Order: sequence, then C-alpha cells, then structure tokens
Amino acid sequence: MKVYSNEIVFRGHPDKVCDQISDAILDECLRQDKNSRCGIETVGGKGKIFITGEVSTNAHIDVEKIAKSVLADVGYSTDYLIINNLGVQSVDIALGTNNQVNGAGDNGMMFGYACNDNEQYLPTAMVILQQLSKRYDQLRKTNYNFLPDGKAQITGYYQNNKLVKIKDFTVCYQNREEQRDITDKIIMDICTDICSKYNIEIENFLINPTGKFLIGGFEGDAGLTGRKIVVDSYQSFAPVGGGAFSGKDPTKVDRSAAYKAREIAVEYLKRYKLQFCQVQLSYAIGKCEPLAIYITSDKGDIEVDEKLYQQCSVANIIKDLDLLNKKYLDTAMFGHFQ
Repeated sequence: MKVYSNEIVFRGHPDKVCDQISDAILDECLRQDKNSRCGIETVGGKGKIFITGEVSTNAHIDVEKIAKSVLADVGYSTDYLIINNLGVQSVDIALGTNNQVNGAGDNGMMFGYACNDNEQYLPTAMVILQQLSKRYDQLRKTNYNFLPDGKAQITGYYQNNKLVKIKDFTVCYQNREEQRDITDKIIMDICTDICSKYNIEIENFLINPTGKFLIGGFEGDAGLTGRKIVVDSYQSFAPVGGGAFSGKDPTKVDRSAAYKAREIAVEYLKRYKLQFCQVQLSYAIGKCEPLAIYITSDKGDIEVDEKLYQQCSVANIIKDLDLLNKKYLDTAMFGHFQ
C-alpha cells in the first residue's frame, strides 16, 4: 500500500483570483472579437492588482471594471488599485498564429489524463477536493465566519492506484477566528459528507494546523496568474507540461492542446477499457500540427493513428472543442478538468 498526496487551492486563494481576473478579461475580449490574441498576466498584493501581458484585439474592454467584478464575486474588497499594463502581442508571434497560418502560439508539450476511478474519469481524491472547493465557496457566501482564502490536501492510502482511505485530510481555511469549534466541525462535516459518497473513510483531520488563519488573501500573500499549474492540471496524478492556462486564448496550445489531450485520454480509456490513459502532445510555434503524440496506459503504449495528427491541429482543436465560445472564467474557479 502506498501513501500519496494531492492538493487544491480554493477559489479565493490569491493565485486563483489572479487566474480568474486574467480569464475574465480574456472572456470579454473573445466575446467581442473571436480573433483576439491574448496572453494576460495578473499580479496582486497589498492593495494593488497589476495586469500585464499582451493583447491584440478589436474589443473595447474596461480592465478595471472586470477586475473589480471578479474581486467582488470572490468576496474581496473592490478598493484595490487596478494598474493596467497590457501591451500588444508581438508581431513575430502573429506571423505564425494569424488566420492564414493557424499555427501554435508557442512551443511546448501538454498532457492529458483519464482514469476509471469514477464517472468523471478523474482520480477520486481530485474529485473530492474539487467538490470541497465548490462547497466552501457556497459556505463563505452564506456564513459570516468563513472568508475566501484557503487550500486543502489529501494524503491517502492507495492499493492498485485506487484511493482506499484518507490518512490525513488537511484543510486551511481563512476565517474570523470566532467559534472555531463550530466552524472546524462544519468543515469536517462537509469533508466527511463528500467522502461518504465514494465510501472513503477519513482517518485524521488537520484543520488550520498553525492554529490560526485570519489574515489571508492579498493581505497575507501575493497572487500570480499561472502559479498553480499542478492544481490546474491533475493535482500530481499526471505530469504537467509546464505552461499555464489562464489568460491565454486558444491559439496558445498550452491551454487548447491540454484540453484536447484530456479528451483523447478519456476517449481511449473508454475504447480500450483501460485503468488509466495518459497522452502527450508537443508543438512548435507557428506549426499547425503536433510534432509528436504519445499515448500510454496501464496496458502499455498505444499506437497512434496518423489521422490523429490532423485532428490535433490547432485550428481543428479550436473548432472541435468550440474554444472561441467557452467561458474561461468558469475553468479558473474550481478546475479545468471536472
């Protein structure tokens, strides 16, 4: 039996708030102009939100309004100073990604993963943490004692790569430090309820192990778009390509090809009745089709049909997954793969 851990950060964690601001701006750019090219980065801390990166678009966007809307929805003050430092995408990159070329927006490799643990085709511990994150977001909206920031971690016992029991369920949640006996119990009850649906027992809880979590958010920490790439992918159950998702339009294969790799992994998992399937796609900037596709599983490597290369061209991915009409803000809240 092995012991293995994974984690999530709540929607109100500063890094996740920055992801959401970047994606909210992206959504508005694409809503007005489907040909928008965006690589938006957000940095936050100590009363300031700094938005930088590159945007080429015909959209007219109010960056400050969008950022403050996200802050308010997450549960933070809107009194932050919003600094707009957005520039224009490099013309050199545009040579390979314009409407005539439709090439990849960057070099890189992306991974997709699926397993037969549940109907979401994701590791059970990952699903549990995603559900906790959603439940916590609802909780802080209805209970004054709970504040937005937080993260959680599962350290579990595994047999044959299946979670059989949770050794330690760690939850760090920002709160007003009033009636901690009551608020801690609420958190533990939510965790227990979620785990019961998967017949998973929790051996031990670690709730705010330092003893106190009152100062959080952008006052206790800084935030940065793309700093939680492991959480955004498969929470350590699969490799991470290295590229962040949020703030990037779908010509950036860091995002679009990762979504496609996940779709392929699920498709092959079902087709070959696998326990798990892992897909790697790799691209060169300006080139339409992937350089390589590698698919492996619990039954070994899987031969790749040459037709899959064409299916994984940037233009086909965007079309097949309808990525110009996707609401990316939603993906930045609780997970890109659910």
